[in-house]
Amino acid sequence: MSKFNNFFVSHKKPISLVLLIILLGGGFAYSRLQTSLFPEITFPKIKIIADAGLQPVNKMMVTVTKPLENAVKQVPDLQYVRSTTNRGSCEISAFMNWNADIDLSQQRIESSINEIKSTLPPDVNITVEKMNPSILPVSGYTLESHNLSPIELKQLATYTVKPFLSQVTGISEIRVIGGKNKEYWLILNTSKMSSLGITPDMVSNTLAQTNFIKTNGYLSDYKMLYLTVMDASLTTLDQLSALVISNNRKRVVQLKDIAEVQINPGIEYTKINANGHDGVLIAVIKQPNANLVTLSADMTKKVAALQKVLPQGVTIKPYYVQADFVNESIKSVSDSLWIGLALAIIVAIIFLRSLKASAAILITIPITLGFTLIILYALGYTFNIMTLGAIAAAIGLIIDDAIVVVEQIHRTHEEHPEEPTLNLLQKAIGYLFPAMVGSSVSTIVIFIPFVLMSGVAGAYFQVMTSTMIVTLTCSFLVTWIGLPVIYLLLSRHKKKEPNQIQEEEHHVKKQRWVSFFILRPVISLVMIVALIAVIIIIPGKMETGFLPDMDEGSIVLDYTSPPGTSLDETDRMLREIEKIIIKNPDVAAYSRRTGTQMGFFITEPNTGDYLIQLKKKRQKTTEEVTSELRTEIEATQPALRVDFGQVIGDMLGDLMTSTQPIEIKVFGDNQAGLQQIAKDIAEVVTNVKGTADVFDGIVIAGPSVTMVPDYAKLAQYNITPAMFQTQVQSALDGNVVGSVFEKEQLSPIRLVYPGNRTQNVNGLDKLNIFLPDGRLLPIDQLAKVELRGGDAEIERENLQSMGVISARLDNIDLGTAVSEIQKGIQQNVHLPSGYHIEYGGAYAEQQQSFKELLIILVTASLLVFCIILFLFRQFRIALLILVIAVLGIGGSFLALFLTNTPLNVGSYTGLIMIVGIIGENAIFTFWQFRESARESSVDEAIIYSISTRLRPKLMTALGAIIALMPLALGIGAGAQLHQPLAIAVIGGFIVALPLLLIVLPSMMRVFYRNHSFEPAKIKL
Repeated sequence: MSKFNNFFVSHKKPISLVLLIILLGGGFAYSRLQTSLFPEITFPKIKIIADAGLQPVNKMMVTVTKPLENAVKQVPDLQYVRSTTNRGSCEISAFMNWNADIDLSQQRIESSINEIKSTLPPDVNITVEKMNPSILPVSGYTLESHNLSPIELKQLATYTVKPFLSQVTGISEIRVIGGKNKEYWLILNTSKMSSLGITPDMVSNTLAQTNFIKTNGYLSDYKMLYLTVMDASLTTLDQLSALVISNNRKRVVQLKDIAEVQINPGIEYTKINANGHDGVLIAVIKQPNANLVTLSADMTKKVAALQKVLPQGVTIKPYYVQADFVNESIKSVSDSLWIGLALAIIVAIIFLRSLKASAAILITIPITLGFTLIILYALGYTFNIMTLGAIAAAIGLIIDDAIVVVEQIHRTHEEHPEEPTLNLLQKAIGYLFPAMVGSSVSTIVIFIPFVLMSGVAGAYFQVMTSTMIVTLTCSFLVTWIGLPVIYLLLSRHKKKEPNQIQEEEHHVKKQRWVSFFILRPVISLVMIVALIAVIIIIPGKMETGFLPDMDEGSIVLDYTSPPGTSLDETDRMLREIEKIIIKNPDVAAYSRRTGTQMGFFITEPNTGDYLIQLKKKRQKTTEEVTSELRTEIEATQPALRVDFGQVIGDMLGDLMTSTQPIEIKVFGDNQAGLQQIAKDIAEVVTNVKGTADVFDGIVIAGPSVTMVPDYAKLAQYNITPAMFQTQVQSALDGNVVGSVFEKEQLSPIRLVYPGNRTQNVNGLDKLNIFLPDGRLLPIDQLAKVELRGGDAEIERENLQSMGVISARLDNIDLGTAVSEIQKGIQQNVHLPSGYHIEYGGAYAEQQQSFKELLIILVTASLLVFCIILFLFRQFRIALLILVIAVLGIGGSFLALFLTNTPLNVGSYTGLIMIVGIIGENAIFTFWQFRESARESSVDEAIIYSISTRLRPKLMTALGAIIALMPLALGIGAGAQLHQPLAIAVIGGFIVALPLLLIVLPSMMRVFYRNHSFEPAKIKL
């Protein structure tokens, strides 16, 4: 025993110094920790997008998609590959194992693609990107002006705004979206050209042979070396107009003689709108390891400085700042932590009625938190909602450790008031130390099996559980070594005066009600049976989900107009939607993209998205606002297909498999059959109450006008198919035949025919084509013009065709919705031979996570059993404590059920935690019982042990419940993520009290009433 005494006394000053250093180090770590919403995790998903012009879907599948799929399939660590083939493009997602090196996997995929590139169409353009949060914008700004043209606004954004904002540290990219590119259009006068015998090829060849800069070598002249340069570049409109196209010695023909040279906006099938005005969007992409909050603050300052240098009438305003939600989330969880801590300290003061003991706890907690922050900083963790939530969730356990030790010291002082504090520490710590080690280890080991968890839930919750392990380990070390020293420092060491009044001894008051329960074990058996019934029955009646939902205060609205809808008609429908958005009183700002999206996707001109930012102070939740907008939009614009989500939730969905929680995959070998089954399943899903944004997955490309050349006629007029195609393109979109270098940009030169933007389908076959001698001939003399309908996209997974039906949830839980859908499909959908259905999306992730969490629960329980067995070396008590701990899960189930909280990954984690918490408390009770039973009867020892542990049990339970209550209430942004966990733990704590105070002593009497405890042979 003297070792403890000597250690704390002899090392009081150095330990005090270490504690001070830990406090200061914690403050330093707090100031240096990176801040982000989620941990920096690289998702094991690599996306390949191939663009091959406008090839038909069936040809695209054969020539591009299948070769790429086969190449990707050969890459090691691949789980499965999924593809979407559209007209002229395909999107392939390679899902790797979570333990794979994603950078190496990307290199391997790129290498495999390069090996087969010679077999692909020559003009195919392939992009490979690894999918991580850093590819998506963390903030966005609108650049608006009422006096600048779209060309001038984009140039301002590209050459002023982008370089200016790129100076902020931590920026990876500033993306400019919208506006118009400047182009020089050569609008050919076909009749003049025909009369002069000039063809478009002559114009293209002239520009190719004229517009260049080349070196002619060096010239040495009198100690100097000169570089000779031939600068034949075009830099002005006048130079381009004066370009000589033909000189037949009779007449010099300049470009201005046969074409009108104009400056026009480039041809783009996109449209950008912000808050009802056409404008330019500035998207900010951060570097992977950059501090989001710091970057956002620096960006705000930089934008304010930028506004001062922008031309008059040009404004730049934020429409989305992710850091605002991160700051609110971090603040709300931090507030929950500190409020809970303050309330728990008040509980300690009320129970102990000692300012010194309460002060010792109050000082210990910040030291523990500081120690935790130092370790997290050393491990490279960021300050995010998962790490902070772990600390907030563990605060009850930290207080538990401190209360147990301080209460033991305080109780020893009450029983031996005449003894000095040094001796009290010797007795209290020496008596409690083995139980402290066992209880702390039993709480820590329950988090170790979380390494078995995979998927996105495993990636995030492993960070959370690792943080808890660090926090609880720090708590044990600080409580064991630091708290006694803190208690010593707070104690006054005065010499006892001869006439000083002696303090009255306060021994443990025996709680006689304990004997009532231990003599009637049937009461405990009834409680056990009741809790077993709860554990068996309640889970089947509970709502289930995957990851806990968060109210982000922002909405992503994806939309698709009918196939083939023009950009102008799509824009007209969207203007009506914007009236609904603006009218909603909870909307603060919005931005709209048409023909492009925030993520890395294939995007058609009739698709796009809105990002709607809601007001911070509003009466309705994001889900309620979403429901209102959905109802109004679907009623007024039935032709539009809409899909609502939240920014961060959709971001996680994009990085995983699907943004929609419900995804039903039907596999088969016939596209027509798949489409019909998909429609039938979509109808079933629509009829399930609580589903929304149901989509049958059938995406039809717009109609096409196909020109089939008559090769004999082309040969007759000495025209190749390539020459024919080039002229048709000039008549419609135009051909880029060069560029004009001016200032810091290259502006394309586009060769077009007159009326190219007003051409219609009916007049296309009468379009004139130049023959090599300059004569004109209508297209219908050279080719057959056909109008064809659009083809459907083809979805494949692991080289097998499939249809994908998706939906979102509206006031229904994931488990109930999928269960109803499964029943409906079984009753109403007939699957032909060779077809089968799989469920993906969040439901598949949920099922996988629940299986892993059940394994984790069993493994954690066995680890707790092993710890207790090593500590007490008796199977009966190890088994009894394990049963009591597992029964505590019944309280968690009841709390979740009564509060209508879904069983998801967060609440399941709370279930696992409660096993360790109850096991920890039971260890102290049995330790006290065993020590007392060596000197008294079993019944007396049980009564004494429960009486002794009553105060600390009530203190720890109330302290933990109150500490977790702010989280359980889910107040503030981001708090909903940890709300299910907090509710589950609180429910377990409430049931733990009768289990530890009634059931445990009753069962101990049953197991040990005839047992004889030998006195301890080794004195600690």
